[in-house]
Amino acid sequence: MQARKAASGAAFLFLLVLFHAAYADPAAGERKAAPCAACHGAGGNSAIAQFPVLAGQTARYLYLQLKDFKEGRRSEPAMAPMVAKLSTQEMLDLAEYFAAQKPKPVAWRADAARVTRGRKKAEEVLCTMCHLGGMKGQNEIPRVAGQHPEYVIKQLKSFKARTRTNDAGSMTSVAQTITEQDIEDLAHYISSLD
Repeated sequence: MQARKAASGAAFLFLLVLFHAAYADPAAGERKAAPCAACHGAGGNSAIAQFPVLAGQTARYLYLQLKDFKEGRRSEPAMAPMVAKLSTQEMLDLAEYFAAQKPKPVAWRADAARVTRGRKKAEEVLCTMCHLGGMKGQNEIPRVAGQHPEYVIKQLKSFKARTRTNDAGSMTSVAQTITEQDIEDLAHYISSLD
């Protein structure tokens, strides 16, 4: 009987800690986001092509990427000092803040022929199975619609080269089936989406 009560108490405390850690405060995230603007722009709308747009990204994906940067599962030299001292709560707050922001269109003029080829390739490799229609993303799958084409190209090439592997193998596998031209075409297509 005592063991059952102790186990119940321990389970309750675990759930209480888990609930507290899962609570995210976008206002606290906004206060913490000031240094992020240097690369990712105000409100997460990056004007610099090599840095991703964070505005409107899924909170779950953002949190997991911050965690992966912090724990070394994803490597980007510019991110290492930014995440080194972030707590779990701060990462949750930042993720909620950026997820709540409205993404703005990137300054980009897509080539119509490449958009058409990119759309066909996206259909062929079933991108919407994970990224959903319109490439809006879900949960830990990122929103890629309206992302800078240079960033899309960099990430697809990293998955293809297996230098980025924090994807449970999904993107790494898909990237092995696409050519350099496919990557360029997909970037034109993805970047043309709202």
